[in-house]
Formats: sequence, structure tokens, C-alpha cells
Amino acid sequence: MSEQLNQLERSALAELPTITTSEALQAWNGRIFGTKRSRGALDEALSVMGSLSREERPIFGRRANEVKQALLAAHETRQAEIRALELEQALTAGAIDVTLPGAPVIRGRLHPSTQTLRRIASIFGQMGFEVYRSPDVETDEMNFELLNMPEEHPARDMWDTFYTTKPGVILRTHTSPGQIRSMRDFGENGTKPIRVVLPGMVYRYEQVTARSEMQFNQVEGIAIGRNITMADLKGTMTEFARRMYGGKAKMRFRGSYFPFTEPSVEIDVYWGWTPSATR
Repeated sequence: MSEQLNQLERSALAELPTITTSEALQAWNGRIFGTKRSRGALDEALSVMGSLSREERPIFGRRANEVKQALLAAHETRQAEIRALELEQALTAGAIDVTLPGAPVIRGRLHPSTQTLRRIASIFGQMGFEVYRSPDVETDEMNFELLNMPEEHPARDMWDTFYTTKPGVILRTHTSPGQIRSMRDFGENGTKPIRVVLPGMVYRYEQVTARSEMQFNQVEGIAIGRNITMADLKGTMTEFARRMYGGKAKMRFRGSYFPFTEPSVEIDVYWGWTPSATR
């Protein structure tokens, strides 16, 4: 009877090295130890236990237990080897070639309005102007009255705005209040000429269309000093247009009316663009 166990052990151990997949090892385990639905070879060998004498049973039982433990240990060892082999195969099949160029990373970019504002500030900075930031929320006095537009002034109709729940506090309709603040800051603290540009968002209670919004960016500038004339304004704006739009940019100055400046002009810029130029 023990010879049957010895034969089972030899054949099972001899088969293990030839098994190279987890599926085949699981099938080997089912044949030797059995499954829920069928008996294994070891169970078949142990079925003769009932026909043995009282003296033979302990000897056969010890031998059967030795075979079982040997096969379990061999199974565990082979299982670890197969797992390592399959892992190596998986890594080899899905290996990454580190010498290949990486996938391009999509980078964000600044909004065109932000790019334009920074370019404007850079050009004026090269001409000696500082960037002066003023608040978006202003008082009625700063936004209108100190700019020669008292209450009920007809010019206010052009700059209707958003009012807050606090009386006299509004969203600014232009960056002009920053001119007042810059004059107060720099004029009271020193005697050097004032040269600042004031970029920022402004708000107007207007109908939103394809070409207009209720909020937009605006840039103003102010220069105060001795011997500054209209010629300095024209020269500064001409140089700005040349740097902003290229050397072919053309300027046109038109007399206009603003309630808080005199004399006042509006400027048109033409930089040579035509529809055919984009074709």
C-alpha cells in the first residue's frame, strides 16, 4: 500500500517542473488533492485505509501525511516560481522604452487680454511709466464728481454703472479714478514727475452684444511734470503705436470732448491690415 503513495509522490513531483502557468498548476492541484466536485489522487490512495489491519493503519497514515506535506510544500514553491515568471513576462511584454520621447504635455497659456495688457504695460514701462493699480470698487465721488461730472451731469449717461447696497459705492466705469489716487499718492509724497499707466477692469451697465460687454479692460495713462506739452502726448502715443503694432502703424489725432480734460483728442491707429493679408 505504501508503494502506491510512493509512486504518487514521485509522479507528482516529477510533473511539477514541467508546469509553467498558474492555470496548469491549479489543474495539477485538483488532480492531486481534489476539488469540491471530484476526488484527487491522494484521496483515492487513502481510500484503502479501511481495508488495512489495525497494525498497518498507523504506518500507512504517517506515510500518507508525509506525502501530503511534501506535495503541498512542492506546490507552494512552484507556485512562487510561476508567479515570478509570469510577472517577468508581463513586465517584458509591457516594458517602456525610456529612450523614446515622452508624450507632449499640453501647457496652458495666458488669456489674450492678459497678454495684451502685459505687452502694453511693458511698452510704457520701457518709456519710464509705472503701473498703478487702483480698486475696481470706487466711490461716486472718485468715479464722477472729482472728474468734473457732478450728480445729474449729462455725461454720466455715457457711464451708467452698477451700484452696491452701500450708498455712494459703485463699480468703476473707467480707470480714471486711479489718476486721482496716483496724484494724491505721488504728489503728496514727493516732487518727482508723475508717469503712470492704469490698467484694469471697468464695468458699465450696457446691453451685452457680439461687440460689447458690461465689463472690459481699459488702460489709461497720466504724466505730470514741468514743460510737458501736447507734443509729448503725441510723441508718446506715436511711439507706443509703433512698438505695439509695428513700424508701419499710422496715427490720426482728432479733437474731441471729455468733461475732465482740456484740450482733448481721440486717436485712431491703422497698422496696414487688410482682409487679403490673412489669405
